Amino acid sequence: MWNSGHDAYLESRVLTADPIELVNLLYQAGMQAVREARRHLAAGRIAERSREINQACAVVIELSTALDHERGGEISQRLALLYDYMQRRLLEANMQQSDAPLADVLGLLSTLAEAWTAIRTPEPMPEQKPEPKPEPKPVAESPWSQPMTESAYSQPVVESPWSQPAAASAWAQPAAPEADDYRLRAFSF
Repeated sequence: MWNSGHDAYLESRVLTADPIELVNLLYQAGMQAVREARRHLAAGRIAERSREINQACAVVIELSTALDHERGGEISQRLALLYDYMQRRLLEANMQQSDAPLADVLGLLSTLAEAWTAIRTPEPMPEQKPEPKPEPKPVAESPWSQPMTESAYSQPVVESPWSQPAAASAWAQPAAPEADDYRLRAFSF
């Protein structure tokens, strides 16, 4: 059962998101958890603060495990080090009940979220005037420029099992998402 309509919306958004959007959603969830942890820390609610810090840690761990070191090269290595630093700062904030490490992690997550948002929406290129297209020159009449008459190859195709659209195949149907879909691990519903 859903706690709210927001949970259902978030699950639908996670299940239909592309990889860049998934990373963006993780950054948003991490920032929200850190903000809530700071709020609970200021109010002296220890259990709630710890729960939110644990949620932020889960998000950072998910971001870290999602890195592709083979294709990512140096960038993925640097992100892994940054995520490790964030995890240590979150643990420090939880053990020392301190706001400074939480503020540090929130700043890092915000910066990374802005970078991922910029990936999604690149800066517009300066407007360039299109080059004028040359006028087409009339072509001399030839038998090759005339429409083709009926031939054996221009007959309509006879329907066959192989000419059916791919959507009609049972193999082409998308699988229903499972309840324990890996994309939902870092989000709490």
